[in-house]
Amino acid sequence: MGQITDKDYVLGTHDEEISRLGLQHRVWRPTVLECWRRAGITIGMKVVDIGAGPGYATVDLAEIVGPTGQVLAVERSHRFLEAARHSCGLRELAQVSFQEADIMTEPIQTGEFDAAWCRWVASFVSSPARLLQRIRAALKPGGAAIFHEYANYATWQLSPRKPAVEEFVGAVMASWRAQGGEPNVALQFPDLLRDAGFTVTSVQPRIFTVSPGDFIWEWPASFIEVNVARLEQLGHLDAARAAAVRTEFREAQADPGSWMTTPLVMEIIARANL
Repeated sequence: MGQITDKDYVLGTHDEEISRLGLQHRVWRPTVLECWRRAGITIGMKVVDIGAGPGYATVDLAEIVGPTGQVLAVERSHRFLEAARHSCGLRELAQVSFQEADIMTEPIQTGEFDAAWCRWVASFVSSPARLLQRIRAALKPGGAAIFHEYANYATWQLSPRKPAVEEFVGAVMASWRAQGGEPNVALQFPDLLRDAGFTVTSVQPRIFTVSPGDFIWEWPASFIEVNVARLEQLGHLDAARAAAVRTEFREAQADPGSWMTTPLVMEIIARANL
């Protein structure tokens, strides 16, 4: 397939975004590792990482399944996939293979996988139903499909409230919808999973309320730093509104009495029907 350009990703594929995704993975890593443990991912398994990005989760999965297991990283951005190849090469993770593919137009490589991991992909694709159908086709009967997807993005708020930051959150949601995505896509998952041939075994809300001194604060902080500029580039924020977002967020970050609630994520574990 042709190379995916920076413009094809709402959030970009530039160096700053790769770095931000690394911070995001570090923030979420303890939650994700526990989720994978509960889903039964272990040594020797075959796992597919859907929308692998620069490969941060791919590396963790490969280290869990070990040299007797297999991990397939599926990603449509050539730039992201090269970063994933580099990371796995440095760690000599020979159990990882790569598929550069747009899952909306190409199936996952065959392999009868034991599990699939999919984080913040359904929010961006043109057809979440097709995404789940592709995942079901790649899994063995009884295989685990594990998702982290947003259910209420507007829960991202600061206390005391900051109107420009709330406007920014709305602009983020609008930018996703303008490119065919849906920020609250997890609300559709009960019907989508049933229609795709899955039975849900676990649903857990994942949301944080943190103060400026908490490491988790750095996840949304890094998102604002990178994506205010991105929304300006895409025409969703003008310069004055972008400056107001930056100012309000700096004020909140300097106030030890403030707190922030992050977007609501649903952690979903489903099993492929026998």
